[in-house]
Amino acid sequence: MKFLKILDKWSRWFGDDPHPAGHLEKLLSSLGAFLGILGVLVISHGILGPQGTALIVTSMGASAVLLFAAPHSSFSQPWPVLGGHMLSSAIGITCALLIHDTLMAAAVAVALSIAAMFYLRCLHPPGGAAALAVVMGGEVVRSLGYAYLITPLLLNVLALLTVAMIFNAPFPHRRYPYWLASLTQTTDTSKPKNTP
Repeated sequence: MKFLKILDKWSRWFGDDPHPAGHLEKLLSSLGAFLGILGVLVISHGILGPQGTALIVTSMGASAVLLFAAPHSSFSQPWPVLGGHMLSSAIGITCALLIHDTLMAAAVAVALSIAAMFYLRCLHPPGGAAALAVVMGGEVVRSLGYAYLITPLLLNVLALLTVAMIFNAPFPHRRYPYWLASLTQTTDTSKPKNTP
């Protein structure tokens, strides 16, 4: 009985769950992320090797959380994912080439990426990490220059988006992108559960 009281106090400290989901939903999100990131790792490791991959794929991990745990979020839609990563990485490469102080280049890259994502309506939080990773990625990434945008970056983003579309397709409440989910909601005009 005392244990339940302690547990109740702790649960109140944590507050309400902002993303309530059943066990099946949590497992589906985890499995989808596993498949998407596995594809990204295979692509990146083949191009960058283990050292370059370690830093670059972190932003893809953040994107996987959005794509598979919150597929109807505005941050998860195809244009923010594609535009956020590509635009931010291009800015990161440019800053790395033009600004010789790595710390300053990284800070400028993240700041410019946020502004650019806002103006081009592709705000994707992992985009900031993508810009940072390109600047801090070292010689392996720097030597690729703008070719990095195609391989591995574009391949990684397309792999994640493809897995998200295919994996979420069998589940009407998880259809991705959001407009596909809205097509299946003929009787209910409210947004799906995962929408912020």
